[in-house]
Amino acid sequence: MVKKKLLRFSENQTFPNMFQPQYVDLKDGYYLRGKWRTDFFNNDHPITLELGCGKGEYTTGLAERYPEKNYIGIDIKGARMWKGCKYSNDRQMTNVAFIRTRINLIGFLFAPQEISEIWLTFPDPQPQLSREKKRLTSPEFLERYKTILQPEHQIHLKTDDTGLFEYTLSVIKTFGHNLNYMTNDVYNADAPEEVKNITTFYEAMFLEEGKKINYLNFRLKQD
Repeated sequence: MVKKKLLRFSENQTFPNMFQPQYVDLKDGYYLRGKWRTDFFNNDHPITLELGCGKGEYTTGLAERYPEKNYIGIDIKGARMWKGCKYSNDRQMTNVAFIRTRINLIGFLFAPQEISEIWLTFPDPQPQLSREKKRLTSPEFLERYKTILQPEHQIHLKTDDTGLFEYTLSVIKTFGHNLNYMTNDVYNADAPEEVKNITTFYEAMFLEEGKKINYLNFRLKQD
């Protein structure tokens, strides 16, 4: 297992669409901040982020369905991201990138209104109350997203965890954000096509266990 991880870390270094910035690269603003479309994707298409992307199933799955958009997966687990990065490179996908970094640093990576959409696919629910601020739908994280999102954005949450789902609904209501859609059972609802037809590694495990999948999307309240 260790050898396999090391091989993947090594191959990650060779992928042209894998970025692994250190804090020293970020502290004054990443060199692609505000320039992802022009200097990397070489187009003016909107950019969607998958935060906590794991193996990158949504990053690559959405990129295949919507070639007129750009997609960036972000996670700290390089060995997991290797799969999505290899998949996109093997298929010569030009609208996909991956960034290995901590999600709380996204403000250093992207300029205001550079991002049009965010997906949160089966994030760690961080159930302990002491870790609430680490939940990717906490008010603290939503403020980070607000600094980089365009006004007419969408944030998607797909999770098996009822606690995180209910917590997110509470945050949306408390802070006056705009809930567009929600369901407690994706596969018995009229959920969007990409919510039903892209399945992550962990989602497949949860479905085998008989768990229902929750989904919602919303927009942040504008100041």
